[in-house]
Amino acid sequence: MNFLRLACSLSALVLAGATLRAQTSKNDVLARIDRSQATYTELMMKIWEYAEVGFQEHKSTAALQDQLKREGFTVQSNVAGMPTAFVASYGSGQPVIALLAEYDALPGLSQQGTPEKKERPGTTAAHACGHHAFGAGSVEAAVAVKDWLKAGGRSGTLRVYGCPAEEGGSGKVYLVRAGLFKDVDVALHWHAGDRNGVTTGPTKANISVKFRFRGAAAHASASPHRGRSALDGVEAMNHMVNMMREHILQDTRIHYVITKGGEAPNVVPAFAEVYYYVRHRDREVVREVFERVCQAAKGAALGTGTTAEWEIIGGVHDLLPNETLARLTHANLEQVGGVTYDDADRAFASALGRNLPGGRPAALELAQQISPLRIDPLADGGGSTDVGDVSYAVPTVGVHTATWVPGTPSHSWQAAACGATAICAKGRVVAAKALALTAMDLFTQPATVAAARAEIQKRRGEAFVYAPLLGDRAPALDYRN
Repeated sequence: MNFLRLACSLSALVLAGATLRAQTSKNDVLARIDRSQATYTELMMKIWEYAEVGFQEHKSTAALQDQLKREGFTVQSNVAGMPTAFVASYGSGQPVIALLAEYDALPGLSQQGTPEKKERPGTTAAHACGHHAFGAGSVEAAVAVKDWLKAGGRSGTLRVYGCPAEEGGSGKVYLVRAGLFKDVDVALHWHAGDRNGVTTGPTKANISVKFRFRGAAAHASASPHRGRSALDGVEAMNHMVNMMREHILQDTRIHYVITKGGEAPNVVPAFAEVYYYVRHRDREVVREVFERVCQAAKGAALGTGTTAEWEIIGGVHDLLPNETLARLTHANLEQVGGVTYDDADRAFASALGRNLPGGRPAALELAQQISPLRIDPLADGGGSTDVGDVSYAVPTVGVHTATWVPGTPSHSWQAAACGATAICAKGRVVAAKALALTAMDLFTQPATVAAARAEIQKRRGEAFVYAPLLGDRAPALDYRN
């Protein structure tokens, strides 16, 4: 009996020692990220200044790749037919843990880093969705984990995937389609936001498409009977789609902008273009509604004496949650904690708040809190992301952090303004730390990796076969032109 008690005591001591060493190791990594904050804030701000839109992020991707090369990563550029995409690798063997990095800006939201609306000279684009912080923060986390792997002589492969054109270009879909995630065990990602929490999804599947109408030009007053208006085709199509909204599932989203409507009022437009998004959490519903929208285009062309053709620009799956990874990541995010405002942050938030919807920000304390973990596979996500396709290829988890003043909507000039502040930099550091700690756990917990893999297989179902919603088209490298 005494021998048994002694053996149990020794086992407990060994376990306690291992736990202490693991926590000490994590503390070392957190301290390493703290020491390197200035480097990655500078990198983040470079990309904010570049504000390059989808598939045109040449300077942004170069900045990220150069930093990874300096830190000892092997970088493969121009992958999957996308000149601004890359895969950076460190180490060898299993497991293979991937971090995703984004860096594309949004058009039409030019903004300086001020709490009042003020466009930046020389650019019409801005990082109104925080991808400048996303790219820099993922590299920041990867470098910290690389140093930990190297210091401990640990095996395993760490990768950073440079993912262009998330905003409508579906960059990650081409990476998945090209098989670049085939040997990955787990993928980690994060996103800017106004709160801190684990992203559990699901998001909406999405097909984006440009419809192009062609007619015949004529003098709009002297000889309108000789003309066939391509703009009439677009407007007739839009009217039919708007009537369709009553007869589709009500949680479907259809948005459009007329990107080309003619040059002069006295010329019947011979060409017009409208850019559509069709979204729903069920990708089969997206396919069905998309086909109905195409039928509306055909009918509009027939009724206006024009012709219509269309090009699928992008298509993404919904986001598949992974509870195993979510619980692990949530614990690490809670250890890291949220964003603490200083006097300068509060002053900026107060000034910006007067320009937010409703005229005031949400409670600033929300930036410091970690949202409770809620995993609801039936929840209806608001937006879409090409991370969805990654989540159907490998177990995937992400976090969102308070890079914006609470209450700030994404895709707004206010979000772009926050992106140039210390508030954004602090939120980026929270994300980098949470991802780094989670990656460390995955490198040392093969049972967790195996459980995450078993969960994705169960959620996908045995009959699942991946088929990208954008089909076999090449990357739409000119979709922002």
